[in-house]
Amino acid sequence: MKAIIYRDNGDPDVLRLVDRDLPVPGPGEVRVRVVVSGVNPADWQARSGATGPKGFPEVTPHLDGAGVIDAVGEGVDRSRVGQRVWLFMAAAGRPTGTAAEFTVVPAGQAVSLPDEAGFDVGASLGVPALTAHRALTVAEDGPRRLRPGALDGRVVLAAGGAGAVGHAVVQLARWAGATVISTISGPEKARLTTAAGAHHVINYREGDPAAEIREIAPDGVDIVAEVALGANLALDLAVLRTRGTIATYANDGGRPVELDVLRNMVLNTRLQFLVLYTAGSAVRAAAAEDVAAAVRDGALSVGEEHGLPLVRFPLDRTADAHRAVERGTVGKVLVDVTS
Repeated sequence: MKAIIYRDNGDPDVLRLVDRDLPVPGPGEVRVRVVVSGVNPADWQARSGATGPKGFPEVTPHLDGAGVIDAVGEGVDRSRVGQRVWLFMAAAGRPTGTAAEFTVVPAGQAVSLPDEAGFDVGASLGVPALTAHRALTVAEDGPRRLRPGALDGRVVLAAGGAGAVGHAVVQLARWAGATVISTISGPEKARLTTAAGAHHVINYREGDPAAEIREIAPDGVDIVAEVALGANLALDLAVLRTRGTIATYANDGGRPVELDVLRNMVLNTRLQFLVLYTAGSAVRAAAAEDVAAAVRDGALSVGEEHGLPLVRFPLDRTADAHRAVERGTVGKVLVDVTS
């Protein structure tokens, strides 16, 4: 099979296209013929060494993808062979990510993909959708699971709704019944976020965004899904309701976070930091179930018309795909692996 590998951390040029033997699924594992591989910031960060040195002599990158199960290991129902699936966290603690024609993952990390959902949808789920689910289910008085009606009466603020995680926040929150507000930086991202399903879109670079949000939500926002905490914390606190939650999954821009302790005490703010690796297997499994239900309901569509443009590369240009994600390309970067 063809696979992308790297043996040393570094810039995208460390990625190489090589021939490798087909992997064999072990007990509790499935082998998947990968059709589309999804690229996330976590993938280039792992490759570069930003999140620590690699743990294996050779690594095939990428956490997410979609394809078809073609073999199963001991203990896995053989009826799964031929099943269309989406994959999450394939390369987490393992050397076998989705940037290869075949990959092996634990069976629970290969989730059934309905026939009506394309492989592009499947490859765009994984980290963004599970992260969005986590952000929407950590409020003190909020639901731990998502379904239609779970967020009825709640107001969700999706910071950066045109990003992959922000897009999933908008779609999942809308599916679960929330009123969804999103902050964006310009008209093109406003168009995309509206297409994703946001009820209200606010340009945080113009006018008084806090006043605009308060006009929509006089009692304040219940949950903020935050991508740039250092830059946005003042706005978040200005619109957060008492006992509201700021769930932060990134700090884009790297601005230091300064806390006004008394103000947060008075608000009873819940500041929830999150990353999937340490969220726990039960949390990830529940999120995967709920995301799968949303997919079955058609709630997590991708593409320009659904607010998440797709930017594609062939397998032999995976390095260019990494460069696109690193430079902040708007949309979801995908690598076409097999037909």
